[in-house]
Amino acid sequence: MIVTDERPRCAAVQRQTAETGVTCELRLDGEGLADINTGIGFFDHMLTLLAKHSFCDLTLNAVGDLDVDSHHTVEDCGLVLGRALKQAIGDKIGLHRYGSCLLPMDEALAQVALDLSGRPYLVFQADIPKVQLGIYDAEMTEEFFRALATEAGLTLHIRLLGGSNTHHSIEAIFKAFARALAEATAVDPRVQGVMSSKGAL
Repeated sequence: MIVTDERPRCAAVQRQTAETGVTCELRLDGEGLADINTGIGFFDHMLTLLAKHSFCDLTLNAVGDLDVDSHHTVEDCGLVLGRALKQAIGDKIGLHRYGSCLLPMDEALAQVALDLSGRPYLVFQADIPKVQLGIYDAEMTEEFFRALATEAGLTLHIRLLGGSNTHHSIEAIFKAFARALAEATAVDPRVQGVMSSKGAL
């Protein structure tokens, strides 16, 4: 990755509600290091993979009403991570802007394409069973990415092209998103200003 902007691409965000408390520190130009504690083991695993495969350093801690279910905690983590991502990306000068990845995970195959457009939009086409992985509600995968895309200002397309194992399917989605994000946020000295014929994003 070529980095030409001397400004560290970092952010720290927190969100406190009656349902959850979430803190997040994000460094885009990192080593893929993660320190994650949401109280939801499978979700911690996915966020750790997200950091690793996007080369971001991510610290995220959440305390939520897990006695109810995982919904509020997962969604609010998406909101906070999306806000951190938006802040860390900054003015988008010199960025590739677009990223995509077709990623296999054993029998599962996920495709993710994203645009740092500033226009929040999610297309989520994945037949994920409504099951629990530990205490993680698998259907919350879509809600996590919707919250993230909304707060980060991403146009995000996620498609699960195949997969019979729910763990593999969701893991493939998170990894594909991470790789697409790394591509989109990479700085290229060939890009003058922002990657748009309008001159603005």
